[in-house]
Amino acid sequence: MAEAKQGKQHISLFVYDEKIDVYVKPEEEVYYRRARDLVTDTYNKYAQVFKGLRSDHTISLLTLVDIGLKYEMERAKNDTAPYDDILLKLTSEIEDALK
Repeated sequence: MAEAKQGKQHISLFVYDEKIDVYVKPEEEVYYRRARDLVTDTYNKYAQVFKGLRSDHTISLLTLVDIGLKYEMERAKNDTAPYDDILLKLTSEIEDALK
């Protein structure tokens, strides 16, 4: 456990209504805090609509699905595989034409 904490700092994150203590690399702290804000804001959005109608567990799952969906949509926008394929074909055609 001590090795896992090496080079890391302790921070406390208040996510929705719970304090979470984590050890993070100093350069990643800002990302953890942004993630905390994203999770808390998204949870609050669902809690406003579903509190009392759905369980806290279900609201948490809706939050996870929402954030997961945003992640997957962003990842799909950054998929370079189709461009890599086109570049390989074009490079091959150019090399063939220059022979």
